[in-house]
Amino acid sequence: MFKKFSILSILIVAALYLLLFSSLLFFLNEPNAVDLSRITYSIFLSISTATVSTIFSMIVALPSAYALSRYNFFGKTIVDALLELPLVVSPLALGAIVLLFFDNPIGKWLAAHGITPIFQISGIIVAQFITIVGVAIRMIKQAFDSVPRYYENVARSLGANSFQSFRTVVIPLAKKGILASFLVCFAKSIGEFGATLMIAGSMPFKTETIPIGIFLSLSTANISRAVWLIIILILIGLTSLIASRYIIR
Repeated sequence: MFKKFSILSILIVAALYLLLFSSLLFFLNEPNAVDLSRITYSIFLSISTATVSTIFSMIVALPSAYALSRYNFFGKTIVDALLELPLVVSPLALGAIVLLFFDNPIGKWLAAHGITPIFQISGIIVAQFITIVGVAIRMIKQAFDSVPRYYENVARSLGANSFQSFRTVVIPLAKKGILASFLVCFAKSIGEFGATLMIAGSMPFKTETIPIGIFLSLSTANISRAVWLIIILILIGLTSLIASRYIIR
C-alpha cells in the first residue's frame, strides 16, 4: 500500500512540473517572430560566462574540497558552515553584499584602480562564481570522501609527496564526481539571476543573460521571447543535470 502511495506522490509532482512546462506551448510563436539577435546574444553570454565562472570555481574548489576532506584545522567547522551561505542566503542578497562592498573604502579604492565588476560583464562572472563555488566545494568534497586514504598512503610510501598523490591518485579516482560537479555548477550558473541583477544590472546586449532576458521580456510584455528563453534555459539545465547523473551512475 505504501509503495503505491509513494509512487503516486512522485508521479503527481512530475505531472505538476510537466503541466507547467507544457503550458508554455500556448504562448509559443515562430522563432522569427521575436528578436533572434537578442536571444542569440543572451545564449552566448550565458554560456560563455557560465563556463568561465565554473572553471574558476573548479580551480578554487579542488584544493579547498581536499582540505575539508583530508585535513583538520582551526575553524574548520565555521568554514564548513560558511559554504552553506548560498543555500540559506538568497542570490539577490549575495549580489547586494557585493554591490555594497564596492561602496566601502576598500571597494572604492579597487574601483579607483579599475577593478570593479559593477554593471560589467565581469560582474556576471562574479555573481555566478559566488553562488556556485560553495556548491562545487561541497560536491567535490563528497567525491574525495569516497576515495579511500589507503591509496594515498600507498603512493606516499612509494615516494610521492602530498601534491603528487593528490594529482595522480585522488583526482583520477574522483574524476566522475568532479565532472558531475562541473556540469551541475554550469547549469546553476546558466540559471543565476538575483546576484547578476544586483551586480551586473539588466542592460540589453551587454549584461542580458538568459534569466535577465526573461525578466526584461516579461517586464515589457514580450511573452513570446520570454517563453523561448525559458525553454532554452530548461533544455540547457536538464541536459547538464541528466549528463551529471549519468556520469555519477
